[in-house]
Amino acid sequence: MERIELIEKLKSQGRYSFDDLCDVMMLLRSEGGCPWDIEQTHKSLRKDFIEETYEAIEAIDLEDTELLREELGDVLLQVVFHARIEEEQQNFNMGDVITELVTKLIHRHPHVFGEVKVDNSAEVLSNWDKIKNDEKQRVTFTSRLKSVPVCLPALMRAQKVGKRANIFDFPDARSVIEKIKEELAEVEEVLDSKEQVNEVIGDLLLAVTSLARKCEIDSEEALTGATEKFISRFEELEAELEKTGRTFENTNLDELDAIWDQIKAKKQQNIQKIFPKPLEIG
Repeated sequence: MERIELIEKLKSQGRYSFDDLCDVMMLLRSEGGCPWDIEQTHKSLRKDFIEETYEAIEAIDLEDTELLREELGDVLLQVVFHARIEEEQQNFNMGDVITELVTKLIHRHPHVFGEVKVDNSAEVLSNWDKIKNDEKQRVTFTSRLKSVPVCLPALMRAQKVGKRANIFDFPDARSVIEKIKEELAEVEEVLDSKEQVNEVIGDLLLAVTSLARKCEIDSEEALTGATEKFISRFEELEAELEKTGRTFENTNLDELDAIWDQIKAKKQQNIQKIFPKPLEIG
């Protein structure tokens, strides 16, 4: 189909397929297309890919169906964009990407496409890891640790590395707390040395991710929640100041601490109203 013909066909449609999306990307990247799209490379699009992924995650967290639909489209656009760049270099195309993906899914689900029997999702994940390690020829524990992408958020990567290194691990959460105390003491010892404090704070954070893992908590999500809570309390603090015509600049630190503690206490009282009895953890 000629270029003009294809453009007119796409313009006249009310609903589109995956092939239509690939055609649009081809038109945008080809001669007479969009100058910006033509200029893009894998590296120039890298940041956009990350941002679009996080925006899709935010839509999931917000439980916003319409926003999720839009953001998934933006993520899909990035996938098609990168595949098109490789197709122009005659390395692979979108069909190759899909073929490899489907082949991998069939191979890694032998309990669906083969004779393997599983009783629960834990066994599925265990089989998946074994198959993946065989595919990637990760024969040593170190190779499995190195395979966790360096570009992951640091807390997420630390927790994944810790999980894969479970052959050399803390026996329980309480033993991790003792390690955290040790690391915190080391931080106090080297506070005057920027180079040393950088290293030991890293060790402290790594130990905290191990504690989160032992408590079956995602450290990345926990820190995100804590940051959101801090912002919320900060907002309440500022609102309290505004009620009396004050600002941060003309209020001393002791007063700010007192208001902050009042806000925390109020939140705790609200929690106790909802959960009047201590929660049993077991």
